[in-house]
Amino acid sequence: MRVFLTGATGFIGSHLVPELVGAGHEVVGLSRSDEGVERLARLGAEVVRGDVNDLALLTASARASDGVIHAAFNHDPAQSAAAAEDDRRAIMALGAALADSDRPLVVTSGTGLVAPTYRDLSRETDPPAASSAVPRAATEEAATALADQGVRVMVMRLPQVHDAHRQGRIAWHIDMARKQGRVAYVGDGANRLPAVHVSDAVRLYRLALERGGAGARYHAVAQEGVPLRDIAEAIGAGLNMPVVSLTPDEAKTYFGWMANLAAQDLAASGALTREWLDWTPTGPDLLADLRAKVY
Repeated sequence: MRVFLTGATGFIGSHLVPELVGAGHEVVGLSRSDEGVERLARLGAEVVRGDVNDLALLTASARASDGVIHAAFNHDPAQSAAAAEDDRRAIMALGAALADSDRPLVVTSGTGLVAPTYRDLSRETDPPAASSAVPRAATEEAATALADQGVRVMVMRLPQVHDAHRQGRIAWHIDMARKQGRVAYVGDGANRLPAVHVSDAVRLYRLALERGGAGARYHAVAQEGVPLRDIAEAIGAGLNMPVVSLTPDEAKTYFGWMANLAAQDLAASGALTREWLDWTPTGPDLLADLRAKVY
């Protein structure tokens, strides 16, 4: 399969390219820099030079492919609303090229975008929140719109993706600890983050691409929930810093814009995904990677 991949030079993409190439697929990666072009070439991918906001380029590249994985997203919290609408437009442009065909489109969302259900775990069958409340949910609204038009689109909801070098959102916790001189969690720290090793995540993307069902939502969840207290203690050991509990009011000063997020319980299940795609995670767990990390 000839696969067009956005976000090809990012954390997920740089692991996804060799996963796809190793399975016999041809990969065409999007890159906006000379460095990215060279990196993708070393990984065995062809390269389209351009930006994910060039909608005409996205449509043309998708039209020339047998399938598309959209892994690009601007994670700058200062631009969250604008980035979400940019993602909506990108997904619609990709989907336009795949209409009236069975060619797959896998788009990237997050387990934390599930609408509140007042259960212990979010599940694949749970709908997303509305983008009016959670801007990033524009991603799933776009996917739903395409599914209604008959496009074979699937949503990959990611939890905390990690290896021993990168841990996504947890990098913000580490940066805050360095600035504050201590590592903090809120209350008893029993609120949880779901997690998956990057090697397991990219294998699931490939399985969804190869045999995923139209309109499906998949949860790339290996660990349903790792307590924030345990995460803080692993970071504290790595930084050789004290670990403290904060009240919600104290958390506002320490965490700033992340205060509400730091207190949320975001545990999620991937049980249906494992059944649907015969996926069994085998990579290291989140705390093992945090302990192996060089701080």
